[in-house]
Amino acid sequence: MNYSEKRLRKFIYLFLVFIILLILLIFSIVSTVQSDRKVSLTYGKKEISVRGDIFCHDKEYDTLKHNKTTFTVAQSKKMYKAVIDTRYLDPNKKNLFIKLFSIYSDISSEKIKHQIDSLDKAGKIVLSYNIDSRTAQYLKELEYKLLALKVFQPRSKNSANIVGLNIIVSGERRFYAFDDTLTPVLGYIRKVESKNGLTRVSGIKGLEKSYNKILNNTQDGLIQGSRDVSRYVVLDKNSIVTPRVDGSSLILNIPLILQKDIEMMLDYYKQKFSAKEIIVSVMDSMNGKIYTLATSNRFTPNRIRQIDYPNLNVNAIEHPFEPGSVIKPIAMVLAFDKGVIKKNQLFNAHNKGKQNAKGNYPKGRYKIGRHTIGDDHQFSKHHITPADIIVYSSNIGILKIAQKIKALDFYNGYKKFGLSVKTGIDLPYERTGVIHSLKQYKAYEKQAKDNIYKATDSYGQGITSTFMQILKAYSVFNNDGKISTPKIVSHAITSNNSIIKLPQKEPIRIISKKSATVVKKMLVKTVEKGTGRGTKIQGIEIGGKTGTAQIARKGKYQRRYISSFFGFANDAKRKFTIGVTVFEPNAIGKNRHYRYASQSAVPVFKEVVQRLVKYKYLIKR
Repeated sequence: MNYSEKRLRKFIYLFLVFIILLILLIFSIVSTVQSDRKVSLTYGKKEISVRGDIFCHDKEYDTLKHNKTTFTVAQSKKMYKAVIDTRYLDPNKKNLFIKLFSIYSDISSEKIKHQIDSLDKAGKIVLSYNIDSRTAQYLKELEYKLLALKVFQPRSKNSANIVGLNIIVSGERRFYAFDDTLTPVLGYIRKVESKNGLTRVSGIKGLEKSYNKILNNTQDGLIQGSRDVSRYVVLDKNSIVTPRVDGSSLILNIPLILQKDIEMMLDYYKQKFSAKEIIVSVMDSMNGKIYTLATSNRFTPNRIRQIDYPNLNVNAIEHPFEPGSVIKPIAMVLAFDKGVIKKNQLFNAHNKGKQNAKGNYPKGRYKIGRHTIGDDHQFSKHHITPADIIVYSSNIGILKIAQKIKALDFYNGYKKFGLSVKTGIDLPYERTGVIHSLKQYKAYEKQAKDNIYKATDSYGQGITSTFMQILKAYSVFNNDGKISTPKIVSHAITSNNSIIKLPQKEPIRIISKKSATVVKKMLVKTVEKGTGRGTKIQGIEIGGKTGTAQIARKGKYQRRYISSFFGFANDAKRKFTIGVTVFEPNAIGKNRHYRYASQSAVPVFKEVVQRLVKYKYLIKR
């Protein structure tokens, strides 16, 4: 072996040794990193879930295609808090911190300075609990800049530990994008502190309450496992991953634009009538879908003030009142359905006396025991038909018809129409109102004497009902004798876009189609010739009944009134049941005439129908 060969062999040997050492070094490093990564499953990163949203739409929402424009009327968002420990804050750089934090958070420097200076002793302080996601991201960037600028320092020379600015999830907050729109139907929430210190929300009134379980059907996300040297969670077979699930969202039957337009109209009429409140609702007669449930008395859920407290209740379902003459068609249709009267039958109007210059007799008067009941309308004849009774709203005529209905049929009939019974609408705290008992209706029945309870109840005095009960009852006249249950929410959608179908009661037949049609024609005639003439719109089938009731206090009737018009508006395809109630229109001075439904509830009803035409929910023939 010559010298060259020896040198080559030596070089190869040294190269192999180098390669082996390099491999050992790499293996050692990898082993160290792997050992660092394989720590116990003690670290977890949580991602909090939030309450579901509430949506309205512009037209009917297409459940299958999801292709209609929706508006988010209630939404929950994650909120963050900003925390510092003033023991680590360099006193010489406090003003710099205040200035930078103010710029990034949009909180005034004065407020931040006051919070820091007001501490009794140095320690942790929460500068804000209400930081949104975008601002939180900016502040997280500020964290690193503050460390680079050495705004925060170790507490001692022997320690390298620094506690600077921390941005931490504090919980969720509810936002209402359209202020007072759709209140109090939407309702409101309250904040609830969870066991882990996060702020959650829970429904207290309205839809927020009735669908609280669906909206809050949430699951926080969790990633748990070992961490690498960069402090990130290592995803391997030993990791635990729980996906975040937000609450399900609600899709309402109510179109936002229609609702908002009607609310603005009610604001105008409330001022014009000097009314205490005006309530309007539009319902699809055939399926009970609520297209509008509006009031002039609303509040903003994001900032409820003390003066808003009277407006927090949904008075459409929570405030029973004497309905007045809007009840007359119910008594009338029960009589037809039981076959105790005929269309051309004549009833004595008890309007004895001489005719006046217009050819009308004095207003009728009728006595039951010690009670004298009168009519507000003068008739040009002594005997009137069932149609006249409804068209011209005769108390005497309807009470005489009520006496012909057996007590049990009268009692059960009012119950079937939903009087003194909850409507089943998807809102909480619904009240029922009251009617007289079966025993009271039976009084004097065997003696064939007039019953005062059936008499007063036939024209809506001495009983109470809610606005929504009357609206539901009137769906019968516009749905061939079937009663529909009102429904505000169409369906729910989970966070992964699965549809949750909600229970909806099918319309129930409570009277014959023939009986319903007879009275429906009377209601149409009331609009053409009677007390509802002001609602007539060419090309739309409209019918309805006025009602003006006095308010009773401590057993005595006051000079305060509730005026209503309930009815329907139809085109060739659509049928809507519509209700308007004006609570306490001003009865003083020049506005005195507004107490009558024909001057208050009727013009509001007409404007509601005009808006249904405007937005093409009804098409003129």
